Amino acid sequence: MLLFVGVGLVVAAIVVNAFASRKASASQGKTSTKGIVISIISGVIMSFFYRFVAEGMTTNFTTPEAGKLTPYSAVIIFSIGLFLSNFLWNTFFMYKPITGTPVTYRQYFTNGTARQHLIGILGGLIFNTGFLFNLIASEKAGPAISYGLGQGATMIGAAWGVFVFKEFASAPKSVNKYLAAMFALFIIGLTMIVIARLN
Repeated sequence: MLLFVGVGLVVAAIVVNAFASRKASASQGKTSTKGIVISIISGVIMSFFYRFVAEGMTTNFTTPEAGKLTPYSAVIIFSIGLFLSNFLWNTFFMYKPITGTPVTYRQYFTNGTARQHLIGILGGLIFNTGFLFNLIASEKAGPAISYGLGQGATMIGAAWGVFVFKEFASAPKSVNKYLAAMFALFIIGLTMIVIARLN
């Protein structure tokens, strides 16, 4: 029950964040419905991958089962998959962007600075490091708890958006109550997930 309610609160936090983004966009004369729909679809698609990783991974890291991956080999295979699929999806969205004008590979390298490309690479390294620790933790916490705690990354991303990049600086003051509710729901939800494991 604690795990179920905790995950429900995390989902509620994400929904509240979507409302805050929509309200902020509306105040600037922009509509974010398309972005929210795409984000929801992407979230649903992403929610399936962890199950397949966990199914292909051994539950005992000291004496792994034959034919099963360890966290380290799982991350290597996952990284190769990301790298190869990037050529397909990056190319598709460069030539068929969701917003803005299409971009060629020439523009990708000439218009983007080295710093911008390095930030993208750094983001990938940070994600994979966090994902590796998440998989390592799954031996003790179990895949469900580990995946639930991994959603704390969403809260960290939201905190960067709010406090570092000031994405809501020009939004109406009423958006602040949505942001406060989002962080409260995230923190309570993640706490309940941890407590569920301790019980």
